[in-house]
Amino acid sequence: MFRYRRVMSSSATRIARDEAVSASAAAVVDLLNSRAYAGKADRLDTPESATEVLRPFGQEDGGPSPHRLDLVRAIRSDLLDVLAAADPSDTAGNWAAFSGRVSSITFQQDFSEPGQVLLRQITGDPVAGRITRDVAALVAAGGWSRLKLCANHECRAVFYDTTRSRTRRWHSYEYCGNRTNVAAYRARTAGCGGD
Repeated sequence: MFRYRRVMSSSATRIARDEAVSASAAAVVDLLNSRAYAGKADRLDTPESATEVLRPFGQEDGGPSPHRLDLVRAIRSDLLDVLAAADPSDTAGNWAAFSGRVSSITFQQDFSEPGQVLLRQITGDPVAGRITRDVAALVAAGGWSRLKLCANHECRAVFYDTTRSRTRRWHSYEYCGNRTNVAAYRARTAGCGGD
């Protein structure tokens, strides 16, 4: 069990509230969606928005250092590569890249509290450490497979699939799913001569 104080960004709070997603999973989704995509700017480009995105991972006010931002961007890129991989063999290579990137982060088991085992980070950047710990917890709990990229190629937002069957395809059915289905219908009917 991981224990530490959790302060969620407003985006992560919305994700957790709207979709009944754990705070750590919502924070990871928010981090992955902080990239520039679908006409949105990279939220790690300004100190204020970077602080908001990284606050759930322990970022203090005042903005992250350039070194931390470079590390977080690289971690984010590695994790997005894992999500985007269509072939399981590609996923293994992407996980290896992520593992190599965070190899300087080490944790130690702490048995000082009766009946509990806590992981305490002893080396590496603390924000990157919390990101790593949250990703590890998602993988260990079987939740990583619920993180998906929206099937709308113009969107590609990351979302947490809360369906029992894990078959959700769009981050928002009302927006991306409906648009995709209408476009497919129009393409089919155009090929058949219209009406």
